[in-house]
Amino acid sequence: MKNTPFDLTGQVAVVTGSSRGIGRASAELLARLGAKVVISSRKADACQEVADGIKKAGGDALVIPCNIARRNEVEALISGTLKHYGKIDILVCNAAVNPYYGPLLDITDEAFDKIMGSNVKSNIWLSALAIPQMAERGKGSVVIISSIGGLRGSTVIGAYGISKAADFALCRSLAGEWGPKGVRVNCVAPGLVKTDFARALWEDPDNLKRRTASTPLRRIGEPDEIAGAVAYLASDASTFMTGQTIVVDGGVTTAAT
Repeated sequence: MKNTPFDLTGQVAVVTGSSRGIGRASAELLARLGAKVVISSRKADACQEVADGIKKAGGDALVIPCNIARRNEVEALISGTLKHYGKIDILVCNAAVNPYYGPLLDITDEAFDKIMGSNVKSNIWLSALAIPQMAERGKGSVVIISSIGGLRGSTVIGAYGISKAADFALCRSLAGEWGPKGVRVNCVAPGLVKTDFARALWEDPDNLKRRTASTPLRRIGEPDEIAGAVAYLASDASTFMTGQTIVVDGGVTTAAT
């Protein structure tokens, strides 16, 4: 991939929630494109498995476990990366939670606060710690993994949708603030993807049948199909793009009803 705008040789990427699903697929693709990748999630052993696979394929990976809901661990993730690699060029805010499935007005304060803390506040923490050192070099890319849940209403994951809509707004504001310093901030909004995180939505045969019937591509996505959009936003292929959201959903948000 050298001598193409997708070449990430020499770049350092931090990917949260990268022990599985979209985060893992994204980290593995960034590594294949030449980036040095920091693998991070709550469980060190799961992260190590991903890092070992990247190293076996000839890549460079570092494990720094992190629970994004804990500021001290977020700080340790960024400081640990800077200590080991000396910089961060790419930040992929992928980790998220959804502890509640049901009517929005029945959610507890604790569950709502957990969703907003992990899905929005942590992205602010990560950005605040990583973006300034990008700006000093005049270049950097932040990619926030949001969701089409932020574009549509839901009778079962309404609070999650609120958090993902907030990520769109966060992206636009950070893009305006840091664009003059050369830092780009964009979102990817996946549709239903076959991950453990979304298992409650796709494992139900009736729900899956309804969903695929209303999706133009007639199927749900795979993690590696989201990773391509992440790589595009992380690379020089998207140097004139900031404050935007790429929807990768098999066409479901465009389908006639």
